[in-house]
Amino acid sequence: MKAFAQVVGKVLEALVVFILSVMSILVFLNVVLRYGFNSSISVTEEVSRYMFIWLTFLAAVLAFNENQHVNVTILTDKLSPNGRNILGIFTDSLMLYCCYLIVDGSWIQFQLNLSNLAPISGLPQGITYFASVVAGILIGILLITRLISKLAFLTKGEKA
Repeated sequence: MKAFAQVVGKVLEALVVFILSVMSILVFLNVVLRYGFNSSISVTEEVSRYMFIWLTFLAAVLAFNENQHVNVTILTDKLSPNGRNILGIFTDSLMLYCCYLIVDGSWIQFQLNLSNLAPISGLPQGITYFASVVAGILIGILLITRLISKLAFLTKGEKA
């Protein structure tokens, strides 16, 4: 399972780098055209906005996978390893429920906004909400694997 998470992490990293590169090129090209030639490509603004939303959510998945989000460890540092695992199981379960809420609400918004088209590019605006669906599902999968490993450690510790 850890190998699968590493492969998915590498794919997400490559996708984030690609999105960031394309965004940078589009915005730079638009700035050069606007200030150098007094014209611009109006589609680049909408496409860059869509890409930025996807970039944000995919980077959040990467940060979660590498445990790079802010941790407040005042309480957990004072607990025993079993206490940390029990608290971790509780907090991971709450986060899994939050992922469910994000996926459920975002899926509804995705379906509602699929018929709303962006004014310039004509892309469905539901695409932006689908980014949170994907992120919620991927973070949920990571949480489930983390919960399984914590439960295995907890049951292993009880048998010893």
